[in-house]
Amino acid sequence: MAYTTIKKPSDYFNTKLYTGTGATQSITGVGFQPDWNWIKCRSNADSSQIFDVLRTTYALRSDGTNVEAVGNGWTSLDSDGFTLNGDVSGGNVNNSGRTYASWNWKANGAGSSNTDGSITSTVSANTTSGFSIVSYTGTGSAATIGHGLGVTPKMIIIKGRSIADNWCVYNENIGNTKRLRLNSNIGETTDANAFNNTSPTSSVFNLGISSEVNANTYTYIAYCFAEKKGFSKFGSYTGNGSSDGTFVYTGFKPAFVIIKQTNATRSWHMFDNKRNEFNVVDKFFFANSSGAEQTLSLLDFTSNGFKTRSTDGAVNASGGSYIYMAFAEEPLVGDNPATAR
Repeated sequence: MAYTTIKKPSDYFNTKLYTGTGATQSITGVGFQPDWNWIKCRSNADSSQIFDVLRTTYALRSDGTNVEAVGNGWTSLDSDGFTLNGDVSGGNVNNSGRTYASWNWKANGAGSSNTDGSITSTVSANTTSGFSIVSYTGTGSAATIGHGLGVTPKMIIIKGRSIADNWCVYNENIGNTKRLRLNSNIGETTDANAFNNTSPTSSVFNLGISSEVNANTYTYIAYCFAEKKGFSKFGSYTGNGSSDGTFVYTGFKPAFVIIKQTNATRSWHMFDNKRNEFNVVDKFFFANSSGAEQTLSLLDFTSNGFKTRSTDGAVNASGGSYIYMAFAEEPLVGDNPATAR
């Protein structure tokens, strides 16, 4: 059996850097239509803007509780990227002279109806890469939602589209009785009303009655991730508090990593290989903050994972419990096997 079914990870995930112009411009070179498009300003403090194929021109921000709003400055998803316009009155995606990072995932286009759960959902699912986008309307009662992946997701990120509330995060490593919030630095919190104390299955994920995930008549979006060997990993590790830090095996050279300490108040740290072309990996964002790009030597990306290179609690507090999500630049084994940086 092949090590991985994804020979070229950049067909499914890619980071694209660009500079704003304040005028219409097409950002190309992504390599596919980015069904999920997450943009963050590097040079200035601005909220990130998150778009997807099920919500057309509407944006959410990872650092806030805001409802979705028309993404000023953003126009469309295209076959090889996305288009921005000259309207910068709050869009935070194309201000002249400012630098930006965009992270792009491929799902499966406009989506279709899914009746696997007690609530009918609209799902754009890529079963090859283990990623789906799910839109649904809450009922205020415990429910199940079809995710379309055909395998059990290990991480689910949910945001209310029409209700001003927190982002709610399920992660297999902290279990179905707890949740995290993408827009907050708080650690894991016990909450039976989030995922109804029930783990997802190969067809559905479970919701309790929390307004973060399931208020009656309000609309929601969910991003679901299943692990795919050689392409994605959703794991956990324990920090050792040493500059010769913990090594985390992923089975690929990372292109993108988010790390969150779960047993303490700590921000979500976002790293990628385009802003960090060489080790040490020292440029990052906080997903839960509007702040500009930060600089601190924290990690090495290796051919088969990543290694913490700091005593900083951001990634390596002694005894600290961390979760991470990671996507590949190259698999460890394949037609173009990963090499060291």
